[in-house]
Amino acid sequence: MNKYFIAVVAVILCLSKFSTGAFAIEDIHKINLQQALDIAVENNIDLKAARLNVEIAKNKIKSANRLQNPEFNMFYNIGTAGRSEPQQLGFSELLEIGKRSPRKNLAKSNLELENENLRYTKFNLKMDVREAYINLIAEKSVLDTLEQQAKLQEELYEIVKKKVKSQKAPEMDELQAEIALNQMMTQVNTAKITVRNALVYFNKIINPSSDVSYDTQDNIFLEENNFDELLTPDPNDIMPEFEEIKEHALEHRYDIKIAKQQIDIAKKNLTLISHQRLPDIEVVGGYTYQSRAQTDTVFKSGAYAGANIVNLPVFYRYKPEINNAKLELQQANLKYVSTVNKAMKDVDAAYAKFLTARTNLNYYEKNILKSSDKLIRASIKNYETGKSDLTALIVMKQSYKSIIVGYTYALAEYYNSWTNFLREVNDESFDLYEDQDDL
Repeated sequence: MNKYFIAVVAVILCLSKFSTGAFAIEDIHKINLQQALDIAVENNIDLKAARLNVEIAKNKIKSANRLQNPEFNMFYNIGTAGRSEPQQLGFSELLEIGKRSPRKNLAKSNLELENENLRYTKFNLKMDVREAYINLIAEKSVLDTLEQQAKLQEELYEIVKKKVKSQKAPEMDELQAEIALNQMMTQVNTAKITVRNALVYFNKIINPSSDVSYDTQDNIFLEENNFDELLTPDPNDIMPEFEEIKEHALEHRYDIKIAKQQIDIAKKNLTLISHQRLPDIEVVGGYTYQSRAQTDTVFKSGAYAGANIVNLPVFYRYKPEINNAKLELQQANLKYVSTVNKAMKDVDAAYAKFLTARTNLNYYEKNILKSSDKLIRASIKNYETGKSDLTALIVMKQSYKSIIVGYTYALAEYYNSWTNFLREVNDESFDLYEDQDDL
């Protein structure tokens, strides 16, 4: 008895390990979509690395604001000159004119660019998590549909065997039903691997630094679709005009903000390079003396000070650098115009795709699903009563399965098209119907 119990436990553990692949059951945490977004933002390794770019940019501001280090100077006369000429100890300091402030402003502008890039990276990570989460539920829903169909196919196989045994159906029907059942089981097995791969990809997107793995809270799309839980508007809600969306996108899109910031960087870079023409001042000072043992003449020790004007733009006036800086500013302006033009086209395409996915989903729910459900029930009843043959029923069941799977993918497409729309608008809190009460 003990051996039998141990064997059963071992089989259960093996099956559990097989069903979850590389993920140990105790290491998987069920989370909803909002939790997945929060965990990714907090723990994603790539995002942590991107945050370091901001710290690097902050340090570059300190570097740009630096004062030049002083130089220590010593003049020591030897031989005959040492008996009559004084010795000197002193320091010199280079004072930059009109360069330190533009250099600091350029570094500040680069910091703002890094902050914008970080916000863009964070936003894209959230959109990737949304897509991976939705796709994982979609694959689980397909697997659930196939398992249900496999169960129905198994029940049909039992019905066929009874009819064959009672000689109410030919033996060919039993073989045909068995082949259909085995074919369905291969599809179930393939769907299991697809689910596992989607689970791995979901954790790859979150990319936490710990060994903890995450899974979706729901295993299927609910019958009463959980649009709120998946942070997606109901497909029956009123949609705004594209002009409203266009204005919103122009205000929020990160690539437009980044392109605008690059213009600011180009302007500040031009200012900095133009100021290279300004000469700098070198200030010197120190102490001059001569020891009594080496003095041939009377010499009084004392301090000295002086100044030099350096980096005079006589032979080289930085024209190539200034011309290049002007061209870079021109490039930045052109890139901004191009970014805005492309952004509006991307938003238009994403919104059109979302509206199409919404229309298809509503069509599935209001027309296809109800009719196909009635049709498959009637087909099963007709076969049981002998009004139709098995081949017709199997073909009908395959069509029904395709419709259910197609509906699942239509749901996934609706959710993902909304995510893609948010990705183009660059605002995850965008409310499609914020003015709906006024309509």
